[in-house]
Amino acid sequence: MIYHISTAVNNPLHVSQVFAEILQGQSIPFPEHPGSYIALALDTHGTMIEFHPLGTTLIPGKIVNEAANHQPDPAALIYTANHTAISVPISIDRLNSIATREGWQMLYCRRGENYFDVIEFWVENQLLFELLPPEIVDKYLAFMSPESLVAAAQAAAAQPLIAA
Repeated sequence: MIYHISTAVNNPLHVSQVFAEILQGQSIPFPEHPGSYIALALDTHGTMIEFHPLGTTLIPGKIVNEAANHQPDPAALIYTANHTAISVPISIDRLNSIATREGWQMLYCRRGENYFDVIEFWVENQLLFELLPPEIVDKYLAFMSPESLVAAAQAAAAQPLIAA
């Protein structure tokens, strides 16, 4: 179970407000980090997404029990390999309306012929969230079952390696 994630965006307040809408929750300031905001799902798991200003990096503390330090990094990339898949309580149509209103790219994507589908929701057109609304979450969860993942891993291991 993932309870919260943290990422950096150009406009943390606005993105937090949009995600509060998607999660059917609330956006609040991050008390310890000025300029950062949290989208709360207000669910029984305490799910939340932290949005920090683009260029924020986390640096480990120097002593035991010291929290990670949030520091600016002017060389931060706008695209990363990081992405997150989360289930959301609103429909594909509602997500599309939000993406259109924000001017953010959204794509319905099929991950393999027999795998699962996701909604690629590109926050600020640079940060990928794979959203799983009620219409498609069951197929994702079925594919991600332990039995299905073991079978997929065994099938992949049986494939010959291709030399570079």
